[in-house]
Amino acid sequence: MKVTIIGGGGRVGSNAAFALQCGRIVTEIQIVDANGDFAAGEALDLLHGASAIADQRIYAGDYERAKDSDIFVITAGLRRKPDESRLALANRNVALFSQIMASIKAAGFRSDAIVFVVSNPVDILTHLATAYLGLPWTQVIGLGTMLDTARLSSLIADELQLAPTQVKALVLGEHGDSMVPIWSSATVAGVPLEKAPGFSAAFQTKVAERARGGGAEVIRLKGGAGWAVAVTIAEVIHSIALNAKRLLPVSTLQQGRYGLRQVCLSVPTVVGRRGAIEQVEIGLWPKELQALQASAKTLQETLSKIASDKI
Repeated sequence: MKVTIIGGGGRVGSNAAFALQCGRIVTEIQIVDANGDFAAGEALDLLHGASAIADQRIYAGDYERAKDSDIFVITAGLRRKPDESRLALANRNVALFSQIMASIKAAGFRSDAIVFVVSNPVDILTHLATAYLGLPWTQVIGLGTMLDTARLSSLIADELQLAPTQVKALVLGEHGDSMVPIWSSATVAGVPLEKAPGFSAAFQTKVAERARGGGAEVIRLKGGAGWAVAVTIAEVIHSIALNAKRLLPVSTLQQGRYGLRQVCLSVPTVVGRRGAIEQVEIGLWPKELQALQASAKTLQETLSKIASDKI
């Protein structure tokens, strides 16, 4: 499987390339970046370690060489400021994103190619990519709340001193301020999380707020997220490459689950070789459902403010 990372010279793109290299599943990784030297440098650095990791083709390329890609991963974008919401990035990033979409379209792409949006605000840009490229909704996926879900699960484990891989907690909705932690289905080793020692309403609030502000915290400390987002990117790509049909909280154009349409956000979604195979409606507490619908409304309001001629 060939994966092209657009913005691969930046922190997120290069970290994602390394995660994919270590995953040893995709066979070809092409790095495209506006800064050609950065792209070439990252590709060369990865290539130098290839003999110790996996038999993959890794190189810097361009849109013309990308047209036979199975997956386009878009990580290019302006960085979020520490106190800036992801949605505030919308008008700043839409112009850049539109140029990338135009370049992909001009070069051409396979009819079964999957476009995987990571750039923020990811839900808005996933919606715009779906509209601009004319692909079925199943072939345009946003990273969505995959990172929020990983953050929440890891923070729960850290606070309760539990094994991180045994904690399963889901975040749905917007990848941003209106994200919705789904406590109703959270478990540890298959046991409802609410029965774990140390779990309480105060604990819920504390951990949810830290997960919600996780991106800003990392930006303040080191300038931007990289490693955690990279492993969640790899998780989605590996589910596609292996046709694993994993249920993941990725962002796609909603088709009616939870009464949602005309908006891209994260609901549990089966991900396999064809992309987003099916959106799944799991049971939620009433307050969680209300919060999810409010998150959709927030995104729709933001989308309505973006001039259609920007993409």
